Amino acid sequence: MMLRIKRVPTVVSNYQKEEAEEGARRPGGGCGRNCLQNCCILGAKLPLYAFKRVNKIVGEKGLIAHDYIEPSIAFLDSLLLGEWEDRMQRGLFRYDVTACETKVIPGEYGFIAQLNEGRHLKKRPTEFRVDKVLQPFDGNKFNFTKVGQEEVLFQFEASDEDNETQFFPNAPIDVVNSPSVVAINVSPIEYGHVLLIPWILECLPQRIDRVSFLLALYMAAEAGNPYFRLGYNSLGAFATINHLHFQAYYLAVPFPIEKAPIREITTLNGGVKISELLNYPVRGLVFEGGNTLEDLSNAVSDSCICLQDNNVPYNVLISESGKRIFLVPQCYAEKQALGEVSSELLDTQVNPAVWEISGHMVLKRKKDYEEASDKNAWRLLAEVSLSEGRFQEVSALIFESITCVDDGNESVSQSFMGEPNATPQPLEEVDDLDKSSCHAMVPGKQECLVLH
Repeated sequence: MMLRIKRVPTVVSNYQKEEAEEGARRPGGGCGRNCLQNCCILGAKLPLYAFKRVNKIVGEKGLIAHDYIEPSIAFLDSLLLGEWEDRMQRGLFRYDVTACETKVIPGEYGFIAQLNEGRHLKKRPTEFRVDKVLQPFDGNKFNFTKVGQEEVLFQFEASDEDNETQFFPNAPIDVVNSPSVVAINVSPIEYGHVLLIPWILECLPQRIDRVSFLLALYMAAEAGNPYFRLGYNSLGAFATINHLHFQAYYLAVPFPIEKAPIREITTLNGGVKISELLNYPVRGLVFEGGNTLEDLSNAVSDSCICLQDNNVPYNVLISESGKRIFLVPQCYAEKQALGEVSSELLDTQVNPAVWEISGHMVLKRKKDYEEASDKNAWRLLAEVSLSEGRFQEVSALIFESITCVDDGNESVSQSFMGEPNATPQPLEEVDDLDKSSCHAMVPGKQECLVLH
């Protein structure tokens, strides 16, 4: 049985259209919208931020130590927010997110409620398949090569052989090697809401691998601000665009999930500590520490790969400048498809993706905002969580996978040095995925998963 849900898709680009309209093209040269496809990209230039490839070491106090002088460019405040504000002044956003009402809900964790009526579209819902975490990229559907170049803030790449942080205000787009870019989300949740799109021209599907996740950690580390967080939604966990991307924004208060107590489970050979969330409505794992940034990145990305290969939807929050990462498997969309979610919750039209799971509740109706309470937040998020038994099965699956990874694997950091096959390979056919023998399924009740 194929499981689908209907939801109104979030518009992340001003060029996003209904799929039926996507095939339309203006006859003659170009598409007329200055996009990132072959019709418009040749000769195009964009700002380029080149970060220094430093495998930052976690110090005795758990802080990532920098072995280089801080760059003169204030990445977050000066570049990202400066470019973001420029797009706001140019009227590229669908609404003014700074005018959205926000409040902290009284309670143990202080869930954050935002009234964001601008994200609600008066248009027909679209069907999304929610029972396959890995799906092939489909160029006929909306993807980020179709955004306008004015929506792209800058290219985000590793520095050259000199390995120094650099900024080029007008750099050519390297079409052959495909740049990673940072673009605005035209339906922002918070100030500075952007998308990190790794190797955008490769048209990679929404799936994490070691190289792409390390790029996201580099961005978090470069920002160097604990209130700048990155998030990831898999297919089946409320990602609606099957083109590899992370989201990020700035919020100057702690997320409730960051306040939750944890119980340490194990420490890997590379020094990465893995813990379990306690007394939080959604069950999840917490990764922190590690001898190097790459140790931490590999532990999380290998866990994500395990979930993907076993068809488990999940969300990821990268917090504390890349030093602490939350991995949350979830089953809300599947429950919704099976008719197991109450109409009262469905009427809120809240899609519990990474930000909601982390405790930032984006509400689309004034009624829900006015009635927001700690109890209501727990009620919604409890529907997202795997049961205790199923969570333990999935956790065991992850630990079995990451502890049998071959120690002889080549360092991912070499991928940023321009080695051949540095970028991830596109997913041509899901059924052709080469799954590791380590990723054996743990038997047990599969109440929230559709496994193949």
